[in-house]
Amino acid sequence: MSSTSRRGLVAGALAAVSLSGCYVVPIGSDGMAVYPAAAVPAVVAPAPVYAAPAPAFAPSSTPIPSTMNARLYPSNDLAAQTGMLSGTVTNLMTGKGVFQLAYQGELLSGEATRVPGGEPRGVANAYGSHGTFMNCAYRMTTPYQGTGTCRLSTGALYEVHIGG
Repeated sequence: MSSTSRRGLVAGALAAVSLSGCYVVPIGSDGMAVYPAAAVPAVVAPAPVYAAPAPAFAPSSTPIPSTMNARLYPSNDLAAQTGMLSGTVTNLMTGKGVFQLAYQGELLSGEATRVPGGEPRGVANAYGSHGTFMNCAYRMTTPYQGTGTCRLSTGALYEVHIGG
């Protein structure tokens, strides 16, 4: 074996021995090792499909308002000149209501409120754009039926029947 070949063989063996336990790691300008991002394929699984159960019928906990007719019958001579009146009362099932009626071409509107303490009695007041007003006292026998009296600012008196 020639000395040149021998030198090449020794140099190669030394290089192999000296580099066998080393890794070549690129270093960034900040002195930190720079690792290339590995290309990892993203695994995308389809989203699961869930069938929502049909909602079961459950009674609403919120009371449903009820609109009732109110018929007002004359109780004095002044009311008799106008005759029977009719309107509506919407019971909001909260102790409050909305009250409306027409009197001699004027729309009177207002509210009805139950008295405190769980009594089935209440008061109702309505007012019109021409200044006519009405005050009523009533008693409900059910949430959908009741009776009472109403007095208009004109002096007319009426007996009122609500609902049924």
